Amino acid sequence: MRTAEQQIIDTVQKAQNILISFKENYTGDALASALALYLFFKKIGKQTHIAAAHFSQPPLFSFLPHIQDIRPELKTAQKFVISLATDMINVKEISYHRLPDKLEFFITPDNGSTFKHEHISSHTTGHDYDLIVTVGTPDLESLGALYTENSDFFFSVPMINIDHHPDNEEYGQINCINITALATAQVLFDLLKNFAPAQLDEHIATCLLTGLISESKSFRVGSLTPHSLVAASELVELGAERERIVRHLYQHRDLRTLKLWGRVLAKLDNQSEGKIIWSSLNKFDFDKTGGTPAQVDDVIEELIVNVPEAQIILLFIEQPANQHIRVSVRTTKNINALDAVKNFGGSGDKNYASFTSDKTLAELETEVIAHFKQKLEKLPI
Repeated sequence: MRTAEQQIIDTVQKAQNILISFKENYTGDALASALALYLFFKKIGKQTHIAAAHFSQPPLFSFLPHIQDIRPELKTAQKFVISLATDMINVKEISYHRLPDKLEFFITPDNGSTFKHEHISSHTTGHDYDLIVTVGTPDLESLGALYTENSDFFFSVPMINIDHHPDNEEYGQINCINITALATAQVLFDLLKNFAPAQLDEHIATCLLTGLISESKSFRVGSLTPHSLVAASELVELGAERERIVRHLYQHRDLRTLKLWGRVLAKLDNQSEGKIIWSSLNKFDFDKTGGTPAQVDDVIEELIVNVPEAQIILLFIEQPANQHIRVSVRTTKNINALDAVKNFGGSGDKNYASFTSDKTLAELETEVIAHFKQKLEKLPI
């Protein structure tokens, strides 16, 4: 029986047009792994595109090669084909006429012959792609609008699913899930080494090492194993720019970002013996620091590393444009973030979700914290 790895290699070799995607609320690991795969497929001669719902280039990962190639939406369509049997009758001329409510085709046969209804047939072709590969994506719903607006496409095209998370729903026709790996990038590196090792260059290696470093918070969290460290070493040998990665991910914060982080930390509070922690930023904080809401996303990741007892991390952010409050929720352990915010109309995935409300900051803090405290109390000890 062929392994998932062998099936992936065979399937990719047969494919011509490949779509790579990752979840809307992506991690650095998912983003970097997708780009590594994109570069690899390009090198082996595959027509490849990469897309993620509502994607906009994050400054933190702007150094990654070809990040500008990631599309924020999916552009694909089926084609309607009209076929005319010409094995017995040759065609002399073809023309068409566009009417307000229809399109008429005129086909003139050769030598005075006549076409009949039974000579005509029609069918729809597949979409623009003959293979989908998802990376670091636990379920189809976490692809966001990319999936919900094109569900037909995702069910009609073969799919390969590559991940390292234990909660992955194995929704692909081929699933390559290694829960002992430190990151999806590690799973992918093992796969590509067996596929075509000669195609691995410094750009692919930089993407893969970025995934490893980002997912493990520079090897500070996660299931670090000797195999993970060997993989990191091999990627450096291939030319991965480790210093550049670390500089961008952990040493590349401007003064406005640091000021905002300081305000988040100054307002940090907790409930349930530190299992719930939260903070908030209002319009005054943004005016005072000159920062933007996008600059505080990474502070949640820092809190995960530095407050390991926290199971629920909440960040309440007043949007400067309209004073609505955006609540970001990051959960660990056995709490599903998306399920927990469904009552608030939220979106996201099992580990990260968010929603927006027009309630005041004070009202929302009281309501949301009480809601999550109740969730915690229902969990088995």
